[in-house]
Amino acid sequence: MISLVAFDLDGTLAESKQPLLNSMGEAIADLLDVADVAVISGGDWSQFHKQVASRLPARANLSKLWLMPTTGTKLYVHKEGDWQRVYADLFSDDERKNIIAAFEASLVATGFKPEQTWGERIEDRGSQITFSALGQQAPVKAKEVWDPDFAKRKVIQADLRTRLPDLSINMGGATSIDITQKGVDKGYGLKRLRDASGIPLEQMMFIGDAIFPGGNDYPAKEIGLKTVRVKDPDGTLAAIAAIVNCLS
Repeated sequence: MISLVAFDLDGTLAESKQPLLNSMGEAIADLLDVADVAVISGGDWSQFHKQVASRLPARANLSKLWLMPTTGTKLYVHKEGDWQRVYADLFSDDERKNIIAAFEASLVATGFKPEQTWGERIEDRGSQITFSALGQQAPVKAKEVWDPDFAKRKVIQADLRTRLPDLSINMGGATSIDITQKGVDKGYGLKRLRDASGIPLEQMMFIGDAIFPGGNDYPAKEIGLKTVRVKDPDGTLAAIAAIVNCLS
């Protein structure tokens, strides 16, 4: 019996850094009628609020929604009419400096020189440092064609792992590489969710577009969750409709 359905965000529930479409907001509201729902992804809370929390219809049962920014190193729940942070695991100042220096050295070593960028490429999210290859404000179409098979980021990821062997380095979204504390990945976040919600892993399902070795959704499969790999938000809508039908 599935009691909770967890989702990746970019590429799964919405296009990269874009708000949920109305159809997805309505689908999640339908799902919240029959199960708890979690969203776990690399973006920080401000991005989650823009993309998810502010896009759900008034009928959505927010008391059953678990929002997990920065790969699950933060957890937000809706209580007393507002979103409240339950916990946050933050890097120290020295750790942040070392990670940013490693990113800069890795980009030089791998010869990465994008033709065009939009905004900052390295973002400090407190509990996660994220590299966005084309910049934080890159348009969706540019992101979609830059690294669709993850080949470019695998080169940078491999180099970073030699420089930061004590940290977790995973690919996410359309152009991103996320760095968190060692052992911190979506598997870690989902285990924290198990403890916070009281819902066992055996009753969880995970849906994402990067469920493959090296993808930042793959740890959900490694910890034993039932998983569904989708190509895009349209695939997610179909999956949600099937799950709602089964659980109803």
